[in-house]
Amino acid sequence: MSYVRSLKGREVLDSRGHPTVEAEIITDDNISVKASVPSGASTGENEALELRDGDPSYYFGKGVLKAVANINGPLAQIIVGEHVYDQKRLDQMMIDADGTENKGRFGANAILAVSLALARAGALTAKLPLYRYIGGMHAHVLPCPMINVINGGAHADNGLDFQEFMIRPVGAATFREAIRWGSEIFHTLKTVLKKISHITAVGDEGGFAPRLRSNEEALDLIVEAIQLAGYKPGSQVSLALDCAASEFYDKGSHRYIEKKKKESNADYIERTTDEQIDYLEKLCQKYPIDSIEDGLAEWDWSGWQQMTKKLGSKVQIVGDDIFVTNEKFLLKGIHFGVGNSILIKVNQIGTLSETLETVRLAQTHGYSTIISHRSGETEDSFIVDICVAVNAGQIKTGSVSRSERVAKYNRLLAIESGLGLTALYRDSNRFRPQHLLKHAG
Repeated sequence: MSYVRSLKGREVLDSRGHPTVEAEIITDDNISVKASVPSGASTGENEALELRDGDPSYYFGKGVLKAVANINGPLAQIIVGEHVYDQKRLDQMMIDADGTENKGRFGANAILAVSLALARAGALTAKLPLYRYIGGMHAHVLPCPMINVINGGAHADNGLDFQEFMIRPVGAATFREAIRWGSEIFHTLKTVLKKISHITAVGDEGGFAPRLRSNEEALDLIVEAIQLAGYKPGSQVSLALDCAASEFYDKGSHRYIEKKKKESNADYIERTTDEQIDYLEKLCQKYPIDSIEDGLAEWDWSGWQQMTKKLGSKVQIVGDDIFVTNEKFLLKGIHFGVGNSILIKVNQIGTLSETLETVRLAQTHGYSTIISHRSGETEDSFIVDICVAVNAGQIKTGSVSRSERVAKYNRLLAIESGLGLTALYRDSNRFRPQHLLKHAG
């Protein structure tokens, strides 16, 4: 039997140099573990609350000393002396003690740090890899990485409103091969950008952030890089978009506006919901795209129904801001036929237990699941073990640059090596074979 002897919170820095929360648990048999939590830049309106201090004289209001104090105070009173295996019960005790719907009293960042540290302590006590402790004997699937190669939106200071342009090495035989393909394409893209005098600085998630004229220009450059690296667009490497449409949706006019062009006084386009869906459809017809995340705003539920009906049999329609890893919103989506895939971010909901429950609900109803990082990350690779634990088959954790992103890929390589012959690399996107054959070179 192993019990929590001490729980301590502290303020650490994320990949953007902003404060975030870390929790450290020490057990009575001297097992010591830490877990830190990420932070998003473009966030869904219904996400659990990330508690910040709001003091402009301290980290410009972004300090998390209140969240740290909640770990060291009321959360420690709940956790210390409890058994490390009681994950579900202790997560619920923290939720109940907080008493708010969005974890606004203690902060989802405080609660999540403790929840993740508790699971890590349980795994070490059980002498099991974290993915095996969480997922049991059937955890063995290595995910297809959705590798961010061009950043836009809130993640980069350029003219692109779409937030992420990603490649998916769907034709690889192993994760090791998939990440090699991704790295080779990433570096080839750098060469392509340099050749035409674009900057090759990277954005928050490690993808390049060139000043491009349009989404189509970004996609053209990526397809060129795939081909120059020696791979076939469509059959071997597909494309994925995170539009983050809530960021450029105007609630007043109910239109999707090319916001960055408008702000720079350039010619810009406004689209209705129907026009936005048609635009996405045309992109899918022109390019080997098999996954679209947040193609419409989180408030545009009727539009999401239309988009799912029109595109859902051809591509993966991923809900992030609209579902926020929350069973309540996912159930609404299931009921109204919204999306066919869900992005899973642990800090959107605030505990490991609730995250796993949302994953189970999605998988039970035929929704694919993508485990995801945030734009403000740490080098904690916990989400990788969740991904393998639930056999998600897909992961978003940024580009193959910046150590907080690469740490996740390196953890996946270690897990694949440890699983040996039982490791299965699987792209769980069921739309790929039919939709992308025409793009194969």
